[in-house]
Amino acid sequence: MLVFVDEAGDVGFKFSKGSSRLFIVTMTVFEDDKEAKHCDQRIELLRNELRLPKQFEFHFNQNSPEIRQDFLQAVAPYKFFYFAIVVDKDEFSRKERATAEAFYQHACGLVFENAKPYLNEAAVVIDGSRSIYFKQNLQRYLKTKINSSSATIRYIKQVKVQDSEKNNLLQLADMVCGAINRSFSQKADAQVYRKIIAQREISVETLSK
Repeated sequence: MLVFVDEAGDVGFKFSKGSSRLFIVTMTVFEDDKEAKHCDQRIELLRNELRLPKQFEFHFNQNSPEIRQDFLQAVAPYKFFYFAIVVDKDEFSRKERATAEAFYQHACGLVFENAKPYLNEAAVVIDGSRSIYFKQNLQRYLKTKINSSSATIRYIKQVKVQDSEKNNLLQLADMVCGAINRSFSQKADAQVYRKIIAQREISVETLSK
């Protein structure tokens, strides 16, 4: 079982200085490693079809609407599913916000808790774009919090950090997360992208007061 995790927004709370109102953590899950490999290969093929460089990174915020749709349509037939937590940061008190790292770990922990019934010996890959210090602490946090010594199932086998530019399936997590984030906006294409992958959605929970 393979799990890929990415996020949208930031963990800051200085809204007057540009901090995002929403923070979204998304995890995409492949129960079958072979299916993950086939999806990886399809993403690679899509670059050729779109005449993009081999090093081109599919990144929702940086890609055109056409590329976003092409990407999501290409991966939609593959057997993965996804969960997300959408946190409305503006609804949390100063005490509840604690530190940026604590808030980040809490949000990630929530999406893993929701996915627990589907996890078994999962190899988790996290995008390394955020602070490596955050990521290393998150590795320990998830394995301690989600895996219980009393549980008969080891939900998480390992957690590792990789750069999304070198991992097609982390780019999938980014594109799914971006589609969810856009669906909470007021933009004209708000519902376009998430609708393409709607059949892959298990849970998108909005967390606020």
